[in-house]
Amino acid sequence: MAGDEGYGAKVSWKPVAPPDRVVLTGRYIRVEPLHAATHGADLFRAVQGPGADPELWSYMPNGPYAAERVFLEDLDVREASPDPLFFAIVDPELTEARGIASLMRIDVANGVGEIGHIWFGPSLQRTRAATEAIFLLANYLLTELGYRRLEWKCNDLNNRSRRAADRYGFTYEGTFRQHSVVKGRNRDTAWYSIIDRDWPAIRIGFEEWLDPANFDETGSQKRRLEDFRRAPK
Repeated sequence: MAGDEGYGAKVSWKPVAPPDRVVLTGRYIRVEPLHAATHGADLFRAVQGPGADPELWSYMPNGPYAAERVFLEDLDVREASPDPLFFAIVDPELTEARGIASLMRIDVANGVGEIGHIWFGPSLQRTRAATEAIFLLANYLLTELGYRRLEWKCNDLNNRSRRAADRYGFTYEGTFRQHSVVKGRNRDTAWYSIIDRDWPAIRIGFEEWLDPANFDETGSQKRRLEDFRRAPK
Protein backbone atom coordinates (compact mmCIF):
# COMPACT_ATOMS: atom_id res chain seq x y z
CA MET A 1 0.00 0.00 0.00
CA ALA A 2 1.12 3.55 -0.69
CA GLY A 3 2.78 5.10 2.31
CA ASP A 4 3.74 1.78 3.84
CA GLU A 5 7.37 2.09 2.81
CA GLY A 6 9.92 4.62 3.95
CA TYR A 7 12.36 5.35 6.73
CA GLY A 8 9.87 4.79 9.54
CA ALA A 9 8.30 1.67 8.03
CA LYS A 10 11.44 -0.47 8.47
CA VAL A 11 10.32 -3.48 6.44
CA SER A 12 12.78 -5.69 8.31
CA TRP A 13 11.44 -4.51 11.68
CA LYS A 14 11.91 -6.78 14.66
CA PRO A 15 10.71 -6.19 18.23
CA VAL A 16 13.08 -4.26 20.46
CA ALA A 17 14.25 -4.87 24.02
CA PRO A 18 12.51 -3.16 26.93
CA PRO A 19 14.45 -0.39 28.67
CA ASP A 20 16.63 -1.55 31.53
CA ARG A 21 17.64 0.00 34.85
CA VAL A 22 20.72 1.65 33.38
CA VAL A 23 22.76 4.68 34.40
CA LEU A 24 22.87 7.43 31.75
CA THR A 25 25.65 9.96 32.24
CA GLY A 26 25.87 13.34 30.57
CA ARG A 27 28.00 16.46 30.92
CA TYR A 28 25.72 18.12 33.46
CA ILE A 29 23.48 15.44 34.93
CA ARG A 30 23.22 11.75 35.71
CA VAL A 31 20.07 9.71 35.18
CA GLU A 32 20.02 6.60 37.34
CA PRO A 33 17.47 3.99 38.46
CA LEU A 34 15.25 5.30 41.22
CA HIS A 35 16.18 3.97 44.66
CA ALA A 36 13.88 5.18 47.40
CA ALA A 37 16.37 4.75 50.25
CA THR A 38 19.08 6.65 48.36
CA HIS A 39 17.08 9.36 46.65
CA GLY A 40 14.00 9.75 48.82
CA ALA A 41 15.05 12.50 51.23
CA ASP A 42 16.58 14.60 48.46
CA LEU A 43 13.50 14.24 46.28
CA PHE A 44 11.09 15.15 49.07
CA ARG A 45 13.05 18.36 49.74
CA ALA A 46 13.16 19.12 46.01
CA VAL A 47 9.47 18.67 45.28
CA GLN A 48 7.84 19.52 48.60
CA GLY A 49 10.40 21.21 50.83
CA PRO A 50 10.94 24.96 51.38
CA GLY A 51 10.87 26.83 48.09
CA ALA A 52 9.27 23.94 46.20
CA ASP A 53 7.24 24.71 43.09
CA PRO A 54 3.57 25.10 44.16
CA GLU A 55 2.39 24.29 40.63
CA LEU A 56 4.26 20.97 40.41
CA TRP A 57 1.31 18.79 41.41
CA SER A 58 -1.40 20.70 39.52
CA TYR A 59 -1.55 18.22 36.63
CA MET A 60 -0.03 15.15 38.25
CA PRO A 61 -2.13 12.13 39.27
CA ASN A 62 -0.26 12.00 42.60
CA GLY A 63 0.74 14.52 45.26
CA PRO A 64 1.04 16.70 47.14
CA TYR A 65 1.92 14.46 50.06
CA ALA A 66 0.77 14.89 53.65
CA ALA A 67 4.14 13.83 55.08
CA GLU A 68 7.57 12.61 54.02
CA ARG A 69 6.69 9.12 55.23
CA VAL A 70 3.78 8.95 52.77
CA PHE A 71 6.01 10.23 49.98
CA LEU A 72 8.65 7.58 50.70
CA GLU A 73 6.04 4.82 50.73
CA ASP A 74 4.89 5.95 47.30
CA LEU A 75 8.50 6.09 46.12
CA ASP A 76 8.98 2.44 47.19
CA VAL A 77 6.13 1.45 44.89
CA ARG A 78 7.59 3.46 42.02
CA GLU A 79 11.04 1.94 42.52
CA ALA A 80 9.60 -1.55 42.06
CA SER A 81 7.58 -0.68 38.97
CA PRO A 82 8.82 -2.07 35.62
CA ASP A 83 6.47 0.20 33.65
CA PRO A 84 6.60 3.06 34.31
CA LEU A 85 10.33 2.54 34.84
CA PHE A 86 11.44 5.38 37.11
CA PHE A 87 14.76 7.21 37.11
CA ALA A 88 16.19 9.79 39.50
CA ILE A 89 17.78 12.92 38.00
CA VAL A 90 20.95 13.42 40.01
CA ASP A 91 23.43 16.30 40.24
CA PRO A 92 26.73 14.45 39.73
CA GLU A 93 28.80 16.96 41.72
CA LEU A 94 26.56 17.10 44.77
CA THR A 95 25.26 13.51 44.32
CA GLU A 96 21.86 15.01 45.06
CA ALA A 97 18.62 13.85 43.43
CA ARG A 98 16.73 16.83 42.02
CA GLY A 99 13.89 15.21 40.10
CA ILE A 100 12.28 12.14 38.57
CA ALA A 101 11.30 10.99 35.08
CA SER A 102 10.16 7.66 33.69
CA LEU A 103 10.05 5.58 30.55
CA MET A 104 6.56 4.19 30.29
CA ARG A 105 3.83 2.57 28.18
CA ILE A 106 6.53 0.46 26.61
CA ASP A 107 5.44 -1.48 23.53
CA VAL A 108 8.39 -3.61 22.44
CA ALA A 109 6.50 -5.28 19.58
CA ASN A 110 5.94 -1.93 17.87
CA GLY A 111 8.93 0.00 19.21
CA VAL A 112 6.94 2.67 21.03
CA GLY A 113 7.61 4.29 24.41
CA GLU A 114 6.84 7.46 26.32
CA ILE A 115 8.65 9.86 28.65
CA GLY A 116 6.37 10.78 31.54
CA HIS A 117 5.84 11.22 35.28
CA ILE A 118 8.30 14.11 35.23
CA TRP A 119 8.85 15.90 38.54
CA PHE A 120 11.63 18.49 38.52
CA GLY A 121 12.49 20.47 41.63
CA PRO A 122 13.06 24.24 41.29
CA SER A 123 16.86 23.89 41.15
CA LEU A 124 16.50 21.64 38.09
CA GLN A 125 13.74 23.46 36.23
CA ARG A 126 14.76 25.52 33.18
CA THR A 127 18.39 24.38 33.32
CA ARG A 128 20.67 22.72 30.77
CA ALA A 129 20.82 19.74 33.16
CA ALA A 130 17.05 19.30 32.85
CA THR A 131 17.26 19.41 29.06
CA GLU A 132 20.12 16.93 29.10
CA ALA A 133 18.11 14.53 31.29
CA ILE A 134 15.31 14.44 28.71
CA PHE A 135 17.86 14.04 25.92
CA LEU A 136 19.56 11.11 27.66
CA LEU A 137 16.27 9.25 28.09
CA ALA A 138 15.15 9.97 24.52
CA ASN A 139 18.52 8.96 23.11
CA TYR A 140 18.53 5.74 25.13
CA LEU A 141 15.17 4.67 23.71
CA LEU A 142 15.51 5.92 20.13
CA THR A 143 19.24 5.47 19.45
CA GLU A 144 20.53 2.78 21.78
CA LEU A 145 17.44 0.55 21.81
CA GLY A 146 16.20 1.44 18.33
CA TYR A 147 12.59 2.39 19.08
CA ARG A 148 10.49 3.81 16.24
CA ARG A 149 8.41 6.29 18.22
CA LEU A 150 8.72 8.28 21.45
CA GLU A 151 5.63 9.92 22.93
CA TRP A 152 4.98 12.86 25.25
CA LYS A 153 1.50 13.38 26.70
CA CYS A 154 0.15 16.01 29.04
CA ASN A 155 -3.01 17.71 30.19
CA ASP A 156 -4.15 20.04 27.42
CA LEU A 157 -4.19 22.87 30.00
CA ASN A 158 -0.59 22.24 31.09
CA ASN A 159 1.09 25.01 29.13
CA ARG A 160 4.50 24.44 30.71
CA SER A 161 4.56 20.82 29.56
CA ARG A 162 3.29 21.75 26.11
CA ARG A 163 5.99 24.39 25.69
CA ALA A 164 8.60 21.87 26.80
CA ALA A 165 7.39 19.31 24.25
CA ASP A 166 7.64 21.89 21.47
CA ARG A 167 11.09 22.98 22.60
CA TYR A 168 12.41 19.42 22.73
CA GLY A 169 11.30 18.79 19.15
CA PHE A 170 8.17 16.71 19.68
CA THR A 171 5.43 17.08 17.06
CA TYR A 172 1.92 17.86 18.27
CA GLU A 173 -0.51 15.24 16.96
CA GLY A 174 -3.80 16.34 18.47
CA THR A 175 -5.85 16.37 21.67
CA PHE A 176 -7.86 13.43 22.96
CA ARG A 177 -10.94 15.03 24.49
CA GLN A 178 -12.15 13.67 27.84
CA HIS A 179 -9.33 11.17 27.72
CA SER A 180 -9.31 10.53 31.46
CA VAL A 181 -10.30 11.79 34.90
CA VAL A 182 -7.47 12.94 37.19
CA LYS A 183 -8.13 13.91 40.81
CA GLY A 184 -11.84 14.09 40.00
CA ARG A 185 -11.38 16.49 37.07
CA ASN A 186 -11.68 15.98 33.34
CA ARG A 187 -8.43 15.68 31.44
CA ASP A 188 -8.15 16.42 27.75
CA THR A 189 -4.78 14.96 26.75
CA ALA A 190 -2.42 16.60 24.24
CA TRP A 191 -0.35 14.01 22.33
CA TYR A 192 3.14 14.62 20.93
CA SER A 193 5.72 12.35 19.35
CA ILE A 194 9.20 12.04 17.90
CA ILE A 195 9.55 9.28 15.33
CA ASP A 196 12.74 7.61 14.10
CA ARG A 197 12.74 9.63 10.87
CA ASP A 198 12.80 12.90 12.86
CA TRP A 199 15.23 11.86 15.55
CA PRO A 200 18.66 12.25 13.85
CA ALA A 201 18.13 15.98 13.25
CA ILE A 202 16.66 16.49 16.72
CA ARG A 203 19.51 14.54 18.31
CA ILE A 204 22.13 16.71 16.60
CA GLY A 205 20.30 19.80 17.81
CA PHE A 206 20.42 18.57 21.41
CA GLU A 207 24.11 17.69 21.16
CA GLU A 208 25.08 21.06 19.72
CA TRP A 209 22.94 23.02 22.18
CA LEU A 210 24.45 21.11 25.12
CA ASP A 211 28.01 21.87 24.01
CA PRO A 212 29.71 24.02 26.69
CA ALA A 213 30.60 26.54 23.96
CA ASN A 214 26.90 27.44 23.74
CA PHE A 215 26.91 28.86 27.28
CA ASP A 216 28.54 32.00 28.64
CA GLU A 217 30.41 32.31 31.93
CA THR A 218 27.13 32.72 33.84
CA GLY A 219 25.69 29.55 32.32
CA SER A 220 23.22 31.39 30.09
CA GLN A 221 22.60 29.95 26.63
CA LYS A 222 23.90 31.81 23.60
CA ARG A 223 21.47 30.20 21.17
CA ARG A 224 18.16 28.48 21.80
CA LEU A 225 17.71 24.74 21.40
CA GLU A 226 15.26 25.37 18.55
CA ASP A 227 17.97 27.29 16.65
CA PHE A 228 20.10 24.15 16.35
CA ARG A 229 17.38 21.87 15.07
CA ARG A 230 17.67 20.69 11.50
CA ALA A 231 14.81 19.80 9.21
CA PRO A 232 14.51 16.00 8.82
CA LYS A 233 15.82 14.62 5.54
